[in-house]
Amino acid sequence: MLGIIVWTIFIAVMVNLLLKRFNLPTIIGYIATGTIIAYLFDLHSAVNNHDLKEIAEFGIVFLMFTIGLEFSIDHLNKMKKEVLVTGGLQIVVTTVFVFLVCMYILGFDYKTSLVIGAALSLSSTAIVLKIYNESGDIKKPYGRRVLGILIMQDIGVIPILLMISIFSMDDSKSIANIIFETTVAAFILILLLYVTGKYLLEPFFEYVSESKSEELFVASVLLVAIGASHMAYYFGFSHSLGAFIAGMMISETKFKHQVEADLVPFRNLLLGVFFITVGMQINFSVIAEHIFTILILLPVLLGLKYIIIYLLVRIDDTKRVAFKTALSLVQIGEFSLAVLELARSKSLIDPTYSQILIVTIVISMLLTPLVLKNLSSIAARILPEDTMQIVNSMQIADDTKGHIVVIGYGHLGQEVVEKLKAEHRNYVIIEHNMKYYKIGKDKNEPIIFGNAASKTILQSINIKESAAIVVAIDNPEKLTLICEVIDDLTHNTKTIVKVGRKSEAKELERLHIEHIIVEDEVLSQAILEETRSCRLDFIKK
Repeated sequence: MLGIIVWTIFIAVMVNLLLKRFNLPTIIGYIATGTIIAYLFDLHSAVNNHDLKEIAEFGIVFLMFTIGLEFSIDHLNKMKKEVLVTGGLQIVVTTVFVFLVCMYILGFDYKTSLVIGAALSLSSTAIVLKIYNESGDIKKPYGRRVLGILIMQDIGVIPILLMISIFSMDDSKSIANIIFETTVAAFILILLLYVTGKYLLEPFFEYVSESKSEELFVASVLLVAIGASHMAYYFGFSHSLGAFIAGMMISETKFKHQVEADLVPFRNLLLGVFFITVGMQINFSVIAEHIFTILILLPVLLGLKYIIIYLLVRIDDTKRVAFKTALSLVQIGEFSLAVLELARSKSLIDPTYSQILIVTIVISMLLTPLVLKNLSSIAARILPEDTMQIVNSMQIADDTKGHIVVIGYGHLGQEVVEKLKAEHRNYVIIEHNMKYYKIGKDKNEPIIFGNAASKTILQSINIKESAAIVVAIDNPEKLTLICEVIDDLTHNTKTIVKVGRKSEAKELERLHIEHIIVEDEVLSQAILEETRSCRLDFIKK
């Protein structure tokens, strides 16, 4: 056993070092490692080991716990539309559509059709949130959309498992009792976690921190994360749901950042184990035997989920946000594997169909890191003209001169506008995200909705006569595209741009931009000045 562990670590390190040369994410390396060791040591059956499954699942538990740390109860309350409406509709619509296809076209019975439909409605929490958490995309508009849908999917696992239990029961009269017991259990679980988080967590961590022992603090963090997940599991829910709620409780305390720092090493290690178990489920003999079925099934499933999610998000958001959200969630996730395995063990689905679906799901998960890594560039190429139209009636006078054009009304844009207001400067805002546009409208700001990469829109606000143009957006691809269009109109002589890194600034040099603010340089300079100030204060003392 120890030899297998050593070889697994060695293969994982070598494969990931190789993939890093091509700038590919480690998730692919872990999945490849799982496939290699499965064939090298004949471990295909080991993936069904209950203990290994539980250890691997704790990678998702710690991931959901750290995600919860970023989202307080108040934050989640603001996301209730993304969670309940968009997420709920996505599960229902996908399940119903697949159910109808399975039952009336493929000829499956209604139980099998419903189980397959529910399983395929789920996406990969582990892969998507890990990549989004590392890249910071989780805080962007489409990132919040993705998180909201994934949270609802995680909650949706509960009724799916309940449905399988009901389908496999002999006595149908107990259905009402099961539903009642589940509802009561949910109420008790939420009440216990809420009371514990609100009144006990902060005093507990304060008491532990007074011991000045890092080991005890780390042990306390593990106790809270694992304890909450076990409590959720005890009441019949998923481990990760309990961990997410516990993370939200801790996010309300001052220990949030230290807790996250202490938990990250455990999270990354166990997520590696989880992805290795995913790779162990790739069976080339099944792929070879059913290659044509898989080649047809894979794009059909991905296309179906893309269309459903895109249309649901597009109802009240931009094409670009809908595109990125849908493309991020087209894969089928790890909970789907668990649902199908449980359904197979309960004789609700044929083992052959189960194997075909599992291989298809794993391949969809394998493709996801490649898609997410290039998500922004794909969106920029496919949707270069996101939303061209101006949807409000605000007009700029033809003789308007000397005004400031603010492109983007996100957090930075709002700060810039507040400063301009304080100085009584004349300005106009362009925003293509409906959420931020509505915020601006509610504040009675001079804001128009449209794509700033459109010459028509830029000319409509007299950009050539403006005093300055502030590009306040975070998307590097979009920023470059906008600056290229502005360069055609004004040669960027009065454009002010904020970028995160010096490498991004170099990419803009060809566009004649004289005023580029590099965030890393500004922060490092501010830190240096503060350090000098502290040193002078120390010398004076």
